[in-house]
Amino acid sequence: MLTLKVITENTQEVIKKLAKKHYKDAEAIITEVIDTDKKRKSTQQQLDTNLSQLNGLSKSIGQLMKEGQKEAAENARAEVAALKEGSKQLEADLKKNESKLTTLLYQIPNLPSDLVPEGKHAEDNVVEKSGGIVQTLPENALPHWELAKKYDLIDFELGVKISGAGFPVYKGKGARLQRALINFFLDNAREAGYLEIQPPYVVNEDSGYGTGNLPDKEGQMYLCELDKLYLIPTAEVPVTNIYRDVIVDEKELPIKNTAYSACFRREAGSYGKDVRGLNRLHQFDKVEIVRIDKPEHSYESLLEMVDYVQSLVEKLELPWRILRLCGGDMSFTSALTFDFEVFSAAQQRWLEVSSVSNFESYQANRLKCRYRDENRKIQLCHTLNGSALALPRIVAALLENNQTPESILIPKALIPYTGFERID
Repeated sequence: MLTLKVITENTQEVIKKLAKKHYKDAEAIITEVIDTDKKRKSTQQQLDTNLSQLNGLSKSIGQLMKEGQKEAAENARAEVAALKEGSKQLEADLKKNESKLTTLLYQIPNLPSDLVPEGKHAEDNVVEKSGGIVQTLPENALPHWELAKKYDLIDFELGVKISGAGFPVYKGKGARLQRALINFFLDNAREAGYLEIQPPYVVNEDSGYGTGNLPDKEGQMYLCELDKLYLIPTAEVPVTNIYRDVIVDEKELPIKNTAYSACFRREAGSYGKDVRGLNRLHQFDKVEIVRIDKPEHSYESLLEMVDYVQSLVEKLELPWRILRLCGGDMSFTSALTFDFEVFSAAQQRWLEVSSVSNFESYQANRLKCRYRDENRKIQLCHTLNGSALALPRIVAALLENNQTPESILIPKALIPYTGFERID
């Protein structure tokens, strides 16, 4: 979340930047934050004054009794009782203002970087660069959901029977392709210096609030009601929360972690042709990369992460492009995001396969993720993450782009992991 220092010292700039994200009622909520903070400070000052008077009066009572000034001592006791009662109300007011302030701050999204382009919709995103060869397929080329059925790779109907729509069952070479991609992505991440983590698939509320998934995406997360645990929408959540309430030494930065996990998303309100097959699922596999860094180095880290994800799609021989997201298409928590898309030759459309983002200090402030600099001063870290990569649309593009009349070819880089060169 934004710090009070940023809001109070740069109020108009904050309102202006929130407008770039098309956040409604920015001025109203920022004004309410400032007013609530003033009330909190005023209440705290009154409470401090009361406590100081209490201490002075309490000490004076014994002295007055020694001096035989019983009436004065009784008056002091009465004042102490009144101050105690007043302090109780002040403490209640302080707690109420602090709670309200936290709730308000949780509702405010991160500020976009100056590098974020203006715009409201996906059509306003800027294409940074592209690469790879877009395949020209024969007229009778099949989309991946038909290829999956033809070669018995993925059973969507069986998934509906077991769980519901959006929970496919992978079979045979389809399952082996999944496992191959996971190992391929993890091995590449490890070789790039990322420490592999195997995280839990459920998190508590504190973890959800720490990364900004709560309260913003509460309706998109699966909740285990009895235990108040949430199924993770991405490994970013548990991995980043490793550093919640942690102070690391400056020399440890940047911290680089990678993790494979299944991901669970309700995807409420997703309908139509763009969600067929693997295009949008409730459960899917993904390898994530996470960095914890110093503020002055985080944008260099972001570009390194973008270059790394680019190397993955190039190794898979997929046509790709990188988008710099406009203000209106960014996530609640991001300061700057680059999306990767690969081209689906059979569907004739671009499919998003990765988002790489810098959250600056927004998550770190929620998490209390800090570092101790060379002067022993405690500072907020910057957090970053990226998909490296999400499997469903990668699989969709691999199946569609590499189909021939006789089989589906496997990219050379994957063959050591699949153990087969083609699917037939």
